[in-house]
Amino acid sequence: MAFGWIEDQAEARRRAGLVRTLRPRPAESPLLDLASNDYLGLAHHPEVTEGAAQAARTWGGGSTGSRLVTGTTELHTELERELAGFCGFEAALVFSSGYAANLAAVTALGPHGSLIVSDAGNHASLIDGCRLARGERQVVRHADPEAVRKALATHRGPAIVVSDTVFSVDGDKAPLAALAEACREHGAGLVVDDAHGLGVLGDGGRGAPYAAGLAGAADVVVTATLSKSLGSQGGVVLGPAPVIDHLVNAARTFIFDTGLAPAAAGAALAALRLLVREPERAARARAVAAELHARLTAAGLEAVRPDAAVVSVRAPSPEQAVRWAADCRTAGLAVGCFRPPSVPDGISRLRLTARADLSGAEIERAVRVIGETRP
Repeated sequence: MAFGWIEDQAEARRRAGLVRTLRPRPAESPLLDLASNDYLGLAHHPEVTEGAAQAARTWGGGSTGSRLVTGTTELHTELERELAGFCGFEAALVFSSGYAANLAAVTALGPHGSLIVSDAGNHASLIDGCRLARGERQVVRHADPEAVRKALATHRGPAIVVSDTVFSVDGDKAPLAALAEACREHGAGLVVDDAHGLGVLGDGGRGAPYAAGLAGAADVVVTATLSKSLGSQGGVVLGPAPVIDHLVNAARTFIFDTGLAPAAAGAALAALRLLVREPERAARARAVAAELHARLTAAGLEAVRPDAAVVSVRAPSPEQAVRWAADCRTAGLAVGCFRPPSVPDGISRLRLTARADLSGAEIERAVRVIGETRP
């Protein structure tokens, strides 16, 4: 039987407690949401949804083709210009997803003969970019600039160092300034994914590279998603204009993919403009995360101190993590559940995302539910 082997793998997942299932949500949910990545609470903001609707009415339901054919509208270029300006970079290029943006950046900047140094805690999209790139790959210890130095010292020729800015599992920050210093000692480029930093870190949410003093640097390239703080869909690569031009000509996930839908571009642009007007949203998201952490640890739970808006709570096992998340849901609270292979250290977690629009009462309710349902 052609796919008979699938059942063997399914049974292995069942035995390990690692079965994943889809759970469609209704448009209106009674659950208190600490599972989504809507850090600024903008996904349902009237200005953002109207931005999506207006873009769809003006440009249609789809972009109609790849960006190099018919998929680039004036709206796309407007979004790129404003994203670059906000984050402090010379140019930007928008993709259909953050995953596609990461594949593009790593594969196009890690050609044959180059070295790609990748943090062991990187997101799957960066890992896949490293696997698809033709350069030599070295994986180094998590958040360790000295390990990066040692890896770069083994290579003569073009090199890039690839890292998340904020790691999605525990919410810890990468040592960006130290990584940039290590890169510059060896003439390497730094490529960082700011998916969890944009809208949360930096002045008014301009991102972790901006906060680290790296915005606009000639040797730094930043990727990000439009689907978290900006409440939309899509991805972006920001960097020097020559790098962006290179991606237009060499990045397969740009050249051969249909362009970002106009509605998503319109929503992201509206969210970005709202953030410019209301920069306090970024600080509020960080404050909510800090309060969640303080309350959880005061309740005796093992929570990792957040550097941005992700709060991680350790669980005893994959099975207990699943049960804990299910019990939270039954009690009216939606939380994330991270298990192997999604966690590089093999430790299962509840993953909570702070939102700028959470009230004090909602924070208190979330902590109470998590504490009452703990294994």
